[in-house]
Amino acid sequence: MDKILEAVVMSSYPNNVKQGLVRRVIEAAKQPMDSEQCWSMLELSTKLYLTGDTKYKREIGKEVLEVYGHYHPEEFEEFFNVRFLLSLLQEGYGPLGKRSHYVLDYIQLGLQFVLESPSANSIFSLLRIEVLRKVCERPSPKQCAKISKLLTQHPQCIPTGKHQVLFCQQLIRCIGQFQCVSEGEEDIMEFLEQVNKVSGLLQRIWRTQTSAILPSLKELFTIISSTEEQEAPSNALASVVQFVPLELMDGVIRNLTNDDSITDVQMMTAISRMIDWVSWPLGKNIDKWIIALLKGLAAVKKFSILIEVTLSKIEKVFSKLLYPIVREGALSVLQYMLLSFQHSHEAFHLLLPHIPRLVASLKKEDSNSATSSLEQLAELIHCMFFRFSGFPDLYEPVLEAVKALPIPNEDRIKHLLGQNAWTSQKNELACFYPRLASKSETGKIGLINLGNTCYMNSIIQSLFMASDFRHSVLNLTEGNSQPLMTKLQWLFAFLEHSQRPAISPESFLSASWPPWFTPGAQQDCSEYLKYLLDRLHEEEKTGKRIYQKLKESSLLSEAVEHHYLNKTLIEKMFGGKMMTKIRCLKCLNVSSREEAFTDLSLAFPPPDRHVRGNTSVLPVEEIGPQFIEPPENPSQLTGSPWIQRKAPMARDPEAPLMPVETLGFQEPGEAANPLSGDAVGADAAKDPLSSFGEQACSPKDSRSVPDLINYFLSPERLTAENKYHCEKCASLQDAEKVAELTEGPHYLILTLLRFSFDPRTMKRKKILDNVSIPVVLKLPVLVTPEETEEVYQRGKAAPGSGFMSVVYDLCSVVVHSGISSESGHYYCYSRECTDAIPHGQPRDRAPKPASDKQLDFEIQWYLFNDTRVSFSSFESVSNVTSFFPKDTAYVLFYRQRPGRQSCPLHEALAEAGRLHGEPSLHKDLMEAISKDNILYLQEQEKEARNRAAYISNLPKSPLWWRDFDRDKDDDSSSGGCSPAAGGGGSGSFHGLVF
Repeated sequence: MDKILEAVVMSSYPNNVKQGLVRRVIEAAKQPMDSEQCWSMLELSTKLYLTGDTKYKREIGKEVLEVYGHYHPEEFEEFFNVRFLLSLLQEGYGPLGKRSHYVLDYIQLGLQFVLESPSANSIFSLLRIEVLRKVCERPSPKQCAKISKLLTQHPQCIPTGKHQVLFCQQLIRCIGQFQCVSEGEEDIMEFLEQVNKVSGLLQRIWRTQTSAILPSLKELFTIISSTEEQEAPSNALASVVQFVPLELMDGVIRNLTNDDSITDVQMMTAISRMIDWVSWPLGKNIDKWIIALLKGLAAVKKFSILIEVTLSKIEKVFSKLLYPIVREGALSVLQYMLLSFQHSHEAFHLLLPHIPRLVASLKKEDSNSATSSLEQLAELIHCMFFRFSGFPDLYEPVLEAVKALPIPNEDRIKHLLGQNAWTSQKNELACFYPRLASKSETGKIGLINLGNTCYMNSIIQSLFMASDFRHSVLNLTEGNSQPLMTKLQWLFAFLEHSQRPAISPESFLSASWPPWFTPGAQQDCSEYLKYLLDRLHEEEKTGKRIYQKLKESSLLSEAVEHHYLNKTLIEKMFGGKMMTKIRCLKCLNVSSREEAFTDLSLAFPPPDRHVRGNTSVLPVEEIGPQFIEPPENPSQLTGSPWIQRKAPMARDPEAPLMPVETLGFQEPGEAANPLSGDAVGADAAKDPLSSFGEQACSPKDSRSVPDLINYFLSPERLTAENKYHCEKCASLQDAEKVAELTEGPHYLILTLLRFSFDPRTMKRKKILDNVSIPVVLKLPVLVTPEETEEVYQRGKAAPGSGFMSVVYDLCSVVVHSGISSESGHYYCYSRECTDAIPHGQPRDRAPKPASDKQLDFEIQWYLFNDTRVSFSSFESVSNVTSFFPKDTAYVLFYRQRPGRQSCPLHEALAEAGRLHGEPSLHKDLMEAISKDNILYLQEQEKEARNRAAYISNLPKSPLWWRDFDRDKDDDSSSGGCSPAAGGGGSGSFHGLVF
């Protein structure tokens, strides 16, 4: 029968004729026949399958083998023996020998008929050894795929024990040598399918035997980090990584980046080749592994590797955004590479020529993938514009390309930059080597304590967080003839753009040092603030006018410009006006004097003086302060601060003093005043935050900031030794003095006078009373008669009162910890208060602030404590004294909300901030920051290398690929300063900025 079949197959008959004859032979084969005939047919079918020169011959061989396997199992098992299989695997078959391509297919075909036979285990043992040997010979992708298919279908043939680990490692080495020999689409698809089968086998093995994963990864890293190979390993290795469980990532990366046996050249080679994997179309999670390794290198300060790799690979990664199949992963890697490369503009500028073409291509593609990528790319570009401003000629084409795309807000930009900076990556070895400090996760930068200089640090951070003031300072031009303001500009610029966790304000301290301060001793931060603002004010008065910036941008009308041209920046930002009036109680003559102020010093009322007012929403009855006695002719005083009422005595607890309102909290059961049209508490009863408001409220008999302001604005009786010399009476007379605010400052600074001189101890003692701080404050400001009607119509004043309510938002709170002004520690809570503009609102209208709830609670608070910066909340601000009785609020910064008609300056400042965003720094300053950032990265890398010598003296831990499960993550972080200790000294960091 074998002769008949062979004659038919080799004949020249048409295939359809042959097929009929073959069918008859195959049907006959299903009948019983002797062993010799079976062997003859099996040998012929094996020959046809393994050496057939056409697909037809191989198909006939396959059919005959399957029939004999089904109908003559004993003869098939005897034929398909271990010796025969060993010969096939080692020597091949027939004239082709080892070049026979179908041996593995043949074995896979035959195995299904011997699985239950007594010889099955011997065959499996043979195949376990032979597939390992085959893989070590580095077969082609096609042969590797066949091995994988065989082992996937028959897992009993997969090597076990140590051989299994070796098999995985050798399989990875095979993948590393895979190359697609053709660029045709069909050939590429076939190549990808082959790679997928091989990596799929690894996944199957790893699922059942997790102990093989780490040795496999070690082999993978050895391959990609090798510097000896002439040819780079195949990108097909990316297919291996996608099957590594992500929960192993942190441990693998941590141990890899801290392995001192890996040289910088090897690490650079490995990460460069990994970045090339973004072009592999079938990989999942590849971008996550690349980014994790980049972050791991940043955590151990291997900045030279990161710089070199980023500059050499970023353009290649960017080019992959053109291809939808790899776009998502490439964009993730690009985002991290750009957002982390913050010390220099070099990486971003490499991409500038390519961005317009890519944007045009993505717009033309018009797919969901392209639209999403465009939005993310635009966000990334605006982050880079913000970080590296000052290149309008280079950025103009890019800006034109992305002008129609959404622009992220400043908070989002700062969040992205702060989160991704190299110096923000945590380092698990900080507990062993404290100088390997990381930048705060907040993205903010601390200030080094130079020896009891926390009073200055807290003031500088508060001024820095006053965004309108910061923008104005950073906008200063070169050659402004203001040396102290220039030093402040440099300090602000480094706080904004430095990569250091903290910088030294040494240069600014020496320039702004009050001459009567004792070096090394604790000082009064309020005293320093007054001196600093006065110095800056006087310096500008004699120097160049820095307000020319707003004039050039045409944001001020000529009238407004003329009105404010003579004002200094300090006056514009912190300057207010106050009218002091003294009335003689004999002749009722009133003398008045208006004077400027930059802060209000609020004294505490005597213990027997109870001023009504707490942190609930107060009714707006009479905004202005009231004198004790009514005038003789009330009709002459309509709209004046003297209201007709019974005259209570001084310190009378019933004196109705309620000119100041607070917003944001409401006592349970108390209705909000319907006159307060813009009150935050309008929906307080419905607000889930109202319960938090109750926590922030102090007890009924405690003080609040409105209490202190009411006391400050309340009438004062001048009697006895304090009698007033009345010019009209030409003698000393009893009189009453009252203060009225006539112009509210843009930033209102309130100093709580907690330190008083104790004649018994001859020392300044501290008033430790808890003072509740409202997050929103309404301040009564005197308005001119022509403004009164309009102000009343806007619901901001009572009819005929002559006062309007100006709303202020809390920005910063400087806290003093201690019991004396000569000792203790200062730190501050701050947030950035800006004018929230709803999307699409016209620019020519007065800005409408966002909801009060949003302003009050959604703006992030930060705690600045010398070198340490952390996230905080208003709850922490309001409860600090409750938890720490010696930690009391001392200096408060409030920012005026826009909307008052008589303050076009404030609206112009807000508009300038919206139009220009973060200011562009002049070239010298940008270069200085860039150089210092590079210097810092070099310093940190040097410290990290010194760390290797330090760590080497510690007990050796197991190699990272062994005993992995016993390696625990150390969650310790580098220490900072405690509130009571005053923070780190000047030795905490090397290479101080100034």
